[in-house]
Amino acid sequence: MPSPSLPNDIAALQALLLQRDEQLVQLRETVSTLELALSVRTLEIEQLKLQIAKLKRMQFGRKSEKIDRKIEQLETRLEDLIAEEGAAEQKQPATAIPAQPSVRQPLPEHLMREEHIIEPEEQACPQCGGNLKPLGEDVSEQLEIIDAAFKVIRHIRRKKACARCDCIVQAPAPSRPIERGYAGPGLLANLAVGKYANHLPLHRQSVIYARKGLELDPSTTGRWMGACGVLVRPLVEALRRYVLAPGKVHSADTPMPVLAPGNGQTKTGRLWVYARDDRNSGSAAAPAVWFAYSPNRQGQHPQSHLVGFSGVLQADAFPGYDKLFADGQIREAACMAHARRKLHDLHVKKATPTTTEALRRIGELYAIEAQIRGQPPDQRQRIRQAQSRPLLDSLEIWLRQRLLTLSTQSDTPKAINYLLNQWQALIYYCDDGITEIDNNIAENALRGCCLGRRNYLFLGSNSGGELAVAMYSLIGSARMNGIDPEAYLRHVFTYIADHPVNRVDELLPWNVADRLKPTAG
Repeated sequence: MPSPSLPNDIAALQALLLQRDEQLVQLRETVSTLELALSVRTLEIEQLKLQIAKLKRMQFGRKSEKIDRKIEQLETRLEDLIAEEGAAEQKQPATAIPAQPSVRQPLPEHLMREEHIIEPEEQACPQCGGNLKPLGEDVSEQLEIIDAAFKVIRHIRRKKACARCDCIVQAPAPSRPIERGYAGPGLLANLAVGKYANHLPLHRQSVIYARKGLELDPSTTGRWMGACGVLVRPLVEALRRYVLAPGKVHSADTPMPVLAPGNGQTKTGRLWVYARDDRNSGSAAAPAVWFAYSPNRQGQHPQSHLVGFSGVLQADAFPGYDKLFADGQIREAACMAHARRKLHDLHVKKATPTTTEALRRIGELYAIEAQIRGQPPDQRQRIRQAQSRPLLDSLEIWLRQRLLTLSTQSDTPKAINYLLNQWQALIYYCDDGITEIDNNIAENALRGCCLGRRNYLFLGSNSGGELAVAMYSLIGSARMNGIDPEAYLRHVFTYIADHPVNRVDELLPWNVADRLKPTAG
């Protein structure tokens, strides 16, 4: 008798078979494409390993800074490629079997062990009510780092069997941050903070770990970081929603060299930062920062980041922001510190009466801001209108008069014109008690990225940029809230795998601060 789900008509059956054949062809093409991409990445990883090994052998001969830099480039590129593999593995279902299971070396015997005995919850057989007797146990080991000392945590899950029937009971295995991974949440936090807060690439951290008696291959730690990037993605998205909620946001960007695959050269990517921090206007709302990465500095990137945002955007005079102000949903506030810097640079190079007087006048504005810091918005606005606005009006008149007396061949008119061209955006803060006089909140948030750029020189790939901004966002937000970033990431990696995704905002730094150790930053 034919199945009720299949048609009885022969023509319909033939059409169904043809449709299935087409689907199979499409699936085969998709699998072939994925296999090709995987083989290309695997081949590049192997080539990078061979090049690194060759260059390291050359190091034992004549010392060369050029060789050292080349090794740094290749190792950073290798880290990001391996992180991509880790991210891909993390996206696989828990039941998926790795295509190429790695041969894992046993964890060193000299490491301290801590045993967690996990007994079944059942006191009697859940099927027949009979007594339970010991049957055996499953032992799994997890590598953890506690106060900079490695130890192995052994999870021993005791089994019990019913004395009257064949029923066996055992507690479920505890969750791990990375499926099939033996890295504990503290170790993952240590690696992430080491790279993205302390600016130590993974291959350098492996050397540090080796001195403590533990060999951790950078390819392993690279996969772990890639998997962590996938793990925290919902949390970073929750952070983005918080930072870009209607109100006031500070924005800035900085270049970041990115290694271009194939030729060993670098291209210039971009890190964008968006910061929410209204503590200067007496707000009790938690400060936070969200980073984004783009392969270039085109205006479409901040425009896409700020889709749906309404309120005040405080930033520099980058033309890519201009379209955001067109419909009035977003109001522009400029940065006095950025404008002052142009005059200050000229003053340091060669002080003149013009630069001296301009800096003195701007200094008076900052003195007023220091007095009202932390006061409510309405009081800040009232004092600014009474004290700052007259000074600004006088400054504008004086600057325009000075332009008439200065040579157009000098650099001073350029600095003055920068102020005057941005004048309405520069004085906006006088009409809004929440807005700041400058954009230093965003500039300060970028400092850590700049230190990392100076230390490990560049990112290994665009995917490495995406992973970096996720970690920068979490670490930066923890710091802004006075939380130790490593303690925070340890907490996140401990609980996020089992945490309901629709309540992921419960893991934002300020929501877990009472359970973490505070830090001075």
